[in-house]
Amino acid sequence: MAREALTGSRIRERRVMAGMKQADLARLAGISPSYLNLIEHNRRRIGGKLLLNIAGALGVEAQALTDGAEAALIATLREAADAAGLSGDEVTRADEFAGRFPGWADVLAGTAKRATALEQTVEALNDRLAHDPHLAASMHELLSTAAAIRSTAAILAENEALQPEWRNRFHANIDEDSRRLSNSAEAIVAYLDADAQAADAASSPQEEVELYLSAQEFSFAALEQGADNAALIDAMVQDAPQLTSQASKFIAALVLRQVDDDAKVLTLPDLRIAIAQVGTDPLMLANHLRCPLACLLRRMAALPELGAGLVVCDRSGTVIFRKSVEGFTVPRHGACCPLWPLFAALGQPGSVTHARITQPGRADAPFDGFAAAENIANTGYNMAPLRQAVMLLLPAEAGVGPAVPVGSTCRVCPQEHCRARRAPSVMSGGI
Repeated sequence: MAREALTGSRIRERRVMAGMKQADLARLAGISPSYLNLIEHNRRRIGGKLLLNIAGALGVEAQALTDGAEAALIATLREAADAAGLSGDEVTRADEFAGRFPGWADVLAGTAKRATALEQTVEALNDRLAHDPHLAASMHELLSTAAAIRSTAAILAENEALQPEWRNRFHANIDEDSRRLSNSAEAIVAYLDADAQAADAASSPQEEVELYLSAQEFSFAALEQGADNAALIDAMVQDAPQLTSQASKFIAALVLRQVDDDAKVLTLPDLRIAIAQVGTDPLMLANHLRCPLACLLRRMAALPELGAGLVVCDRSGTVIFRKSVEGFTVPRHGACCPLWPLFAALGQPGSVTHARITQPGRADAPFDGFAAAENIANTGYNMAPLRQAVMLLLPAEAGVGPAVPVGSTCRVCPQEHCRARRAPSVMSGGI
């Protein structure tokens, strides 16, 4: 049902919410109750002065009756329907549901948003608890101190004949260890309860690099000129406020050198011209531009208008670079899902791997994942080549073709019967 055809339903809903009888609204609008009844059941179209009269009687803007729920609310309802696996017919009736029951629509949309936020929180906390070095050290200190207190208390309880001097020493030890335990617990609570700004602070060199790249929006116009940029890269790294450690500066320099090398092979203006001519299919673009696939994927990720994500791993499968994209989670620590096209490409240098993928729990937002691998250093006799794989994530149109469900990491993946599962999920099996 078209959105404008639901004006009557919205009038009825607003009238009921206002506690007004049909006859009273009809009298205020200057029409008969029977005609208003036809309008409220969408059997008569309404507009002009009559619409303004009814809107005035209900105390709302006329647009609220004709347009109904905002587009953002409709989009949220459709995402919730997709996530729940509802059929296509049900999804297309989101406008009608929002028009007939705006209050319930707001409740459902709010619940869907909170569920998504909670999933993201679980992912972040699992990632943090499992891999945060500060928390690991603090928990070790906490458990060690608790064990010391328990051991000392056991000696006091089991040895009634202890000399007063020794008993006093053990009491002093318990007092000291108790203070340490209290301080450790307070430190952990303070760390976990840090404000949002502190939570965004980097806790590793990789995270410092990610903060730096995000601040630059992954775009470096100064490196697109084709000149010798070695000195410029060193200056950029040294001047970056996000890069506080030598390790992060080293990693950032590697990333910027890769950007510089790629820009010398393919400039972003040339790439935009090629996309206008042949579209965004990476294989067609690579053939058209005679550009290596891995380089092309990195260059496409640098175009903000594509809204693309990028993930790079080395030959061990360790993610060494990530450019996040809304709807697809790349874990900061630990192993990623082995079903990603990224890892399938590792054994196929020179070719491109493609799959339409989606992560459950993200409203099943589909992405076209294109991956390619390349050797990054010359090899010698009896030496395996060093290799990297690159995966470009392009947002895909929902409902067009099947999508393969993949996870981010096993600990927060809700797919219980996945053939690649290597650890239980906190989403189903508990922590």
